[in-house]
Formats: sequence, structure tokens, C-alpha cells
Amino acid sequence: MARKKATKQSPKAARKGKVVRVKTGKARSKADAKAAHGELPQWTTAEIAEAFRRFAAANPAPRGELQYVNPFTLLVAVVLSAQATDAGVNKATPALFKLADTPEKMIKLGEARVRDLIKTIGLFRTKAKNVVALSRQLIAAHGGMVPHDRDALEALPGVGRKTANVVLNIAFGEPTIAVDTHIFRVGNRTGLATGKTPLDVEMKLMEVVPERYRLHAHHWLILHGRYVCVARRPLCEKCLIADLCKWPGKTVNSPAQSARTGAK
Repeated sequence: MARKKATKQSPKAARKGKVVRVKTGKARSKADAKAAHGELPQWTTAEIAEAFRRFAAANPAPRGELQYVNPFTLLVAVVLSAQATDAGVNKATPALFKLADTPEKMIKLGEARVRDLIKTIGLFRTKAKNVVALSRQLIAAHGGMVPHDRDALEALPGVGRKTANVVLNIAFGEPTIAVDTHIFRVGNRTGLATGKTPLDVEMKLMEVVPERYRLHAHHWLILHGRYVCVARRPLCEKCLIADLCKWPGKTVNSPAQSARTGAK
């Protein structure tokens, strides 16, 4: 009964009169281990819809944080972001994209110069090689254009499923969900979409996220994992979906409980 009630609450009402408490480090670790084994209760269809309704209400038009100027530079930025932060990539790419915002210019710039421009990014040598190689392949196989096709994207050097999903979503408006470490953590920790691999979580999310929210689901979940449901100690006190989340590492007190314990 309480579960149905929660699905009708607004973000503000969901937290009104309640106090979210995050448990001790040992209890959090135990809770995360339980989540990693897929032992959390399943969300109802209504709860999932309510969670994304709240995300949409709080941030109707979410955007990725990588900086780019066209589909090609988006592709390059996402390739560079593997095992690196968006902030770190954004510090290096303005100078790179000023000199090379097309595959032709990137090839002309050359691997050594690209390497020098992105040397602050992890794995910069391999990434420089891939960026120049994918630029050659774009010209040879796609007329210098970024293909609107998953298989063609994944055939490019340095491009995997996650990168292809980001490009398809942002450049072409496809309702794809790119599961990075943040989404993988959020899916498993909350119980929203559990899985042993990123692909497992992606398939589960594509199955359960309502169609009307699927286009932006990728951004909402990444931002939630990056700034709220963080790895070491999630900020459950600021979470829009704390009352829906199944993670046993936190408690959500009712108004009566809060009054008895003197919580503020």
C-alpha cells in the first residue's frame, strides 16, 4: 500500500516530513554487495514511471557535459572520454577542435600533434592513434560523415557500444542508453535495473524505462550518478527518488518516526 502511495508524490511531497539517513560505512558496503548480487526488490511499473517523472520535472532538457561543435567532434570527444572525466576532456578539446573539427583536418593535423594536444587525458597515445584512424575510416567509408548506424559506428577505431550509444542519442536523437560506470552503479544500487554487465543494465533499462522518457534517460541517470548517487557515499538526503529506491544502505523515516526521534 505504501508503495502505491509513493508513486503519486511530487519530488517536494516525497520528502516532506521525512528524513533520509545514510547508514554507516560497513552497512553501506554490505548494502552495495547485496545490490551487486541482484538481490534488491524489483521496482513496480508505477514506481519507475514516477522516478522518471520527477527527473523530468527537475530537469526537462538535460544535456551531456562533453563540449563539441558537430557530430564529428562529439564522436572524438566521447572516444577521448573513455576512462577519463568529461571535465578533463573539456580542458583539452577546445584547442584540438579549433584546429581540427572535420576528419580531413584531423588527418592533416597528424597523430603526433593530436597526441600533444590531448596529453593531459589518460591513454592519450592510444586515443590519438584512434582519433586519426577513425578520421581516415570516416573519409574512406562514409564520405567524411559520422554514420547514423550502430554497426558502422562500432566498426570505427576506439568506438564501442557505449560510445555508439552516446553519438546515436545526442547527434541523431535516438532513444539509446549508454551505460557508463555511473549508470551501472545507479541501476544496481537502486534496483532500478540490475545486471552483471553494462549490457545487462542497458537491456533492462530499455525494457523498463517508459518510452516517453527514454530519449533523456541516459542523461538523467548519468547526472544522478555523477552528482547524487556517488560511489563512496551517496547523497541520499538530496535524492529525488530516495523513497522509491530499494538500496538498503539508507533509511527513509516517516513523519511519525521523525517526530519520535527528534530528527529535523
